[in-house]
Amino acid sequence: MKAVLLLALLFWRAVPTSVAQTADPHYFRYERSVAATGAGQACAVLDAQTFAHAAASLKDIRLYEGIGTSTPREVPYAITLSQPVQPDNVPARVVNLGFHSGSIVFDLEMPPRPYTEVMLDLAGQDYIATASVSGSNSPGAAATNLGEFTLFDLTSQHLSRNKTLHLQESTFPWLHVVLTASPAPGTHDFRLDPKIVRGASVPPSREAQILYAPAAQTSTIVNHERQSIATFTLPQRVPVERITFDLAPTFTGNFSRDVRIYDRPEGAPATSGESLSGTILRVHLTQGGREIRQEELSVPATIGSNLQNPATVEVVVENGDDIPLPITAVRLEMRERNLCFNAPSAQPLVLYYGDPVLDAPIYDFARLFSATAHTTRAQLGAEQMNPDYQARPDTRPITERYPDLLWIALLAVICSLGFVAIRAAKTLPR
Repeated sequence: MKAVLLLALLFWRAVPTSVAQTADPHYFRYERSVAATGAGQACAVLDAQTFAHAAASLKDIRLYEGIGTSTPREVPYAITLSQPVQPDNVPARVVNLGFHSGSIVFDLEMPPRPYTEVMLDLAGQDYIATASVSGSNSPGAAATNLGEFTLFDLTSQHLSRNKTLHLQESTFPWLHVVLTASPAPGTHDFRLDPKIVRGASVPPSREAQILYAPAAQTSTIVNHERQSIATFTLPQRVPVERITFDLAPTFTGNFSRDVRIYDRPEGAPATSGESLSGTILRVHLTQGGREIRQEELSVPATIGSNLQNPATVEVVVENGDDIPLPITAVRLEMRERNLCFNAPSAQPLVLYYGDPVLDAPIYDFARLFSATAHTTRAQLGAEQMNPDYQARPDTRPITERYPDLLWIALLAVICSLGFVAIRAAKTLPR
């Protein structure tokens, strides 16, 4: 019976107990000064180094004023994206679609928010078109001219396509579009018909897009077997949301190249991890009397944010049989994230992180935070080791700190029970 009770006691002590740890400046490995210009609401940009050395989800970040005094105070903060994220693409309803004087005409009912682009869903290929766009408060009402835009599909020439109206930021509830088109030079299959207009969608306004900050950059590009390859070592937990390419300023050629991105934990086989794809392109030319201008040197890619170890990232540009592009640099970029707080008037501020046992703080400031027009920019100093750092005491039960003791105790109990059972068996009558 005593052995059974001992066994139960050992199992009970082996159950982990969750104890909330208190933040203390002495237990953080890293620190950075924070310089705010005056009192009031201020925001500092968090860089990739902070993500690499802080705990997952930045849960251990703490901001203090009065370090070095007898009463240091924790300063509440909120972590936000640099600008608000707008909704995803929304459809624009096509009405009054018809054919007039050799052109396709139609109206678009726009969503009730600012917009800067309209993506037309047009059927067919190998054509060059001109779209004349005007805006109004209702179909048929007095309209404001918003400009003429060149649309094209040069699939047979391997030069991509453009079906987007690039506008100045507008809020007209209705757009009127007059679309004229002709076959691209060297082709004759395209036929202008209202049925090619299948719909339209409206992406978020360019004026409200998220800013990006660099996560890693390299100018070492290896050309190998019809591919241009850039390789990165990405620190753990550093998020990447876009990949951008820089080309030599003297290069003016047109191109359209597929891009593939591979990431895997550092040291893992190349077949592990995940892959993403995209396209970079440039089309600067005049065809059929119309000027075409389109350039896209960035690829959206979400990688790295959940990796708990450093990762190897390969960015591969597929050149096919063409000459490699003169790429001067490739950048991994993350959305710019801000640490926002109310700066005190006198005390210097210090940012601490690197204590992974802490839980994320819960501040009223973060729940109620709203950026104002008077927000000032704060600057983070260089990261350095905390000179007052000391290891946090290990408060875990002894069975968690020394798990082998549990198995030794279990084995001892089993042996004791076996010994007792053998002795009892010898005293029983045959």
